[in-house]
Amino acid sequence: MPTLPPLPVDLSGIRLDPGQGLARQLYQALRERILDGRLRGGSRLPASRDLAALLGISRNTVTRAFDQLYAEGYVAGRVGAGTFVAQLDGQRPQARPGAGAALATEPLRRLEVHHLAPPLGGAPRAFRIGVPAFDLFPFETWARLSARFWRRPSPARLGYGDPAGDPTLRELVAAYLRSSRGLNCDASQVVITCGAQQGISLCAQLLVQPGDRVAVENPGYRAAGHAFAVAGAQLCGVAVDGEGLDSAALARIEGCRLAYVTPSHQYPSGVTLSLARRLELLAWAERRDGWIVEDDYDSEYRYNGTPLAPLAALDRQGRVLYVGTFCKIAFPALRLGYLVLPPALAEAFARRRALDMRHSDIGSQAVMAEFIAAGHFQRHVRRMRQAARARRDALLRHWPAEIPGCAALPAVDAGLHLCVPVHSPTREAELVAKARAAGVEMNGLADYWLDGQAPPGAGGGLVLGFAAVPEGEIVAALQRLRRAWNLPPE
Repeated sequence: MPTLPPLPVDLSGIRLDPGQGLARQLYQALRERILDGRLRGGSRLPASRDLAALLGISRNTVTRAFDQLYAEGYVAGRVGAGTFVAQLDGQRPQARPGAGAALATEPLRRLEVHHLAPPLGGAPRAFRIGVPAFDLFPFETWARLSARFWRRPSPARLGYGDPAGDPTLRELVAAYLRSSRGLNCDASQVVITCGAQQGISLCAQLLVQPGDRVAVENPGYRAAGHAFAVAGAQLCGVAVDGEGLDSAALARIEGCRLAYVTPSHQYPSGVTLSLARRLELLAWAERRDGWIVEDDYDSEYRYNGTPLAPLAALDRQGRVLYVGTFCKIAFPALRLGYLVLPPALAEAFARRRALDMRHSDIGSQAVMAEFIAAGHFQRHVRRMRQAARARRDALLRHWPAEIPGCAALPAVDAGLHLCVPVHSPTREAELVAKARAAGVEMNGLADYWLDGQAPPGAGGGLVLGFAAVPEGEIVAALQRLRRAWNLPPE
C-alpha cells in the first residue's frame, strides 16, 4: 500500500470486498462512521485521490461513493477547501475570521460541485448519446432570420426582457404543444429556459426543501438527480421495467412528494411509460399532494403509431411540470428550452429565474419565434424524424446478429438512442472499453445507476445514440466494432 501523508481523519478498519460493489461498500463504510460519530461533523475527508491510493481502488470509485454521500446530505463541499462531514446534529460550524468561505453548512452543500462528467464536446461520432443530426439543420435559413432581426431591432427589445421569456415565443410554444402533444396550456404557463437542464434545476430550487425525498428513475438521467441533490434532496431510486417507472415501488417510499420521470422515452432504457402507469403516477401525486417533473426531452421522435399523451396532457389537478427543449431538434449549443407549469407556479418560477440570469438571450428567442411562425420548425421536425428513422434502421440492419454476452436488439419506436441488454456488468465494461479503444463512442448502463453501481443481480447494457451521424458513418463504426469485439465481418 502506498505511503501517504497523514490523513485528516482516521479511516483505519475499512476493508472492501472486490466482488461486492466497491463504491457502495465505501459509501456504507463512511456513512456508518458518520452516523456513529467516528467521523464528526466538520471533519475534512481525504481528497479522492489520496483515499483511492490508501484503499487501492480507482479514484472514480471514491468519487461515486462521495456522490452518494453528497446526495444524501452526509457530506458537504467547501469551495477550495475540500469535502467535509455535514453537521447532523443541527449545529452549524463557527465562522473563521476572514473566511468568506465560512458559510453555513446548508448553503455550502448547495454550492458544492458534484462529480458529474460534462457532455462530450467536439463533432459527434457514432454512437454519441443525446445529440440530433447537426448536419441537417437549415443554418442558411437561421442565419437569414437572425440577420433580419439584428439589422434593425426594435429599441423596446434591447433592454431587459421578461424573465419568463419572449411573449411571442411563449405563444408559439403553447400553440405548438397544444397541436403536437395535446397539452391544454397557454402562454402564461410557459417559461423559456436555457435548455432542459435549467428547467429541471428551477424545479429543484423551487419545489425541494433540504432533506425532502425525491424519486428518480434508476437507472436514469443522473444530471437531473444531481440538480435535486444540490437543492438538498435525498434521492430515492425507483426501478424501471418494461412499462417504465415502477409506480408501486414509488408508492412505498414514505414521505416522498416529488418524482422526476422521462415517460415518453425513458433515459437510458428507452422504454415508454405505459398508460396504466401514467394514471397510477398521476393518482400518486394527487394522494401525496405532490409534484411530477416530466422531462419530454426527445418526444418529437416517434417512429411507429401515435405517441401516448404526455402526463401533462392527462393532468387535471395541476401536478405536472413539463420540461421541453429545442436542443434535440436543433442543436445543444442553442441552449433554448421551456417549462410548462401549473398556473399557480408560473409567476414564482419567472421571478426565481430573474434572480439567476434576468432572461434568455433575446436574439435566439426572436429568431426561434420567427422560425416557428414561418413554418420552418415544423418542416425541420419532419425532416429530423425521417432522418433519425433512417439512421435507426441502418443501425438495426447492420448490428451483429450474435454478440457473446449480449441480448438481441430491442424494438426502437421512439427517441434518439437505444439500450442493448448485456448479461452482466462485467461483460458490459469489457465491450464498452473495446469499443472506445476502437474510436466508437457508447455508454455502459453503469453510467446511469444512481450510486454508480448496478443493484445486485442487475444486468448490464450498451447505450447507443443513432441520430448524430449519417448512415455511412454508422456502418463504418459497426465494422470497427466487429473487429474490436472479434466478431466475423458482415
